[in-house]
Amino acid sequence: MRGSRLHEASEELASRSPALARLRAVHGPCRLGNRPLASERFASLGRAIVHQQLAGAAAAAIWQRVLTALDGDCTASRVLGAGRETLRAAGLSAAKAAALEDLAERDLAGGLGLAGLGRLGDEEVVARLVQVRGIGPWTAQMFLIFTLHRLDVWPTGDLGVRKGYASAFGLEDLPAPAALEGAGEAFRPYRTVAAWYCWRACEGA
Repeated sequence: MRGSRLHEASEELASRSPALARLRAVHGPCRLGNRPLASERFASLGRAIVHQQLAGAAAAAIWQRVLTALDGDCTASRVLGAGRETLRAAGLSAAKAAALEDLAERDLAGGLGLAGLGRLGDEEVVARLVQVRGIGPWTAQMFLIFTLHRLDVWPTGDLGVRKGYASAFGLEDLPAPAALEGAGEAFRPYRTVAAWYCWRACEGA
């Protein structure tokens, strides 16, 4: 996604919400990094699986060991060639190793169509990805945000978004996902950008 589009979305949300305007003033416009190539989508999903339910430093360390075990490149053929025991030795749980293998098998079988996901709508992408063992809605939403750079994703089940929203909007309690879903309507069609500012607010809190 071009930086100018994210800049415009950030400015638009700041004009709608004083809370987001304050975050915009501190953190600048939303930034999502470089958009991965279509050929890198398998690795993006593999990394997302590894990072599930782990703190940043621990997840990064295990991911690096997995990459080393795969000779530096996470591809479907290398995952299956390495085998489950190699993945486990790199630090993956049995469930995550099985999930990575399932992802690889589905990718090689052609059922996922990772190269063509960019042409699908958000709900279609989620529906396709959650067929993979170990990939739920949250992982699919992170893929939409950080790999496909979709602008209107609102991950209400993400703890960081819930904490950040509570901090930014002065709530004493964390909003339930259902309540946050309704609150997010005010940020359409830029809910991804609102989520990004919630993450920044969570870090500050």
